[in-house]
Amino acid sequence: MHRHSVPTAHSMRTWAGRPREPTLVPHMQFEAVLFDFDGVIVDTEWAIYEAWHRTFLAHGHPLPLETYTQCIGSDFDTWSPKTHLEDLTGGSFDWHDLDSRRQEEIVRELANEGPMPGVLELLESLYTQDIRIAVVSSSSHQWVDGWLERLGLAQWFDTVVCRGDAPRIKPAPDLYLEAARRLRVNPAASLVIEDSLNGVKAAKAAGSPVWAVPNRCTACLDFSLADAILPDLNAALKALGL
Repeated sequence: MHRHSVPTAHSMRTWAGRPREPTLVPHMQFEAVLFDFDGVIVDTEWAIYEAWHRTFLAHGHPLPLETYTQCIGSDFDTWSPKTHLEDLTGGSFDWHDLDSRRQEEIVRELANEGPMPGVLELLESLYTQDIRIAVVSSSSHQWVDGWLERLGLAQWFDTVVCRGDAPRIKPAPDLYLEAARRLRVNPAASLVIEDSLNGVKAAKAAGSPVWAVPNRCTACLDFSLADAILPDLNAALKALGL
């Protein structure tokens, strides 16, 4: 396993939501990098949010990102747009029909979606350095594995941990702890890359350092809990000094 110069939490902290160049400090050894999937590997979250927003607008209410982001990285047990719309309208809905139509819209909009900028470069660099790599997602295996196979990314990952592989999903630490167990690494030596606050909370609860890479859905969130905030994965590659 190789040693790398990596940024300290203090040197990479951003203020007022704006990233800045990290200062590299040769003090930390990591054995694995654990990636969230939605919004980190592939920009799926915007299409999902837009589909929900259209549902809300069709019933006379907006759905601000600041409200919707409560469920990103987790599930509707954390916060439910369905319950929220019912509370706003005072009515009930045929969610089976609405869910089916919304899913069709999402699949159609994501038909030509590829990896996020910097994904391939970062995966290749980690692989050549013999650093273990995992996907850790609150989404289902059907969703995550399907995307990884479709985009030819599955080969890069040592393991994929999803909903159902541990008792609880994010913001609980269980999925990240399961990934560390499978990879036989200490969670403290596993760098997590996340785009959601629920994911950041999960990583911190697992005892892992976590870098937030916000996207257009989650840029409104306060990521002060993260050890770093970076604009994209290209910046993460540079920060890691690979």
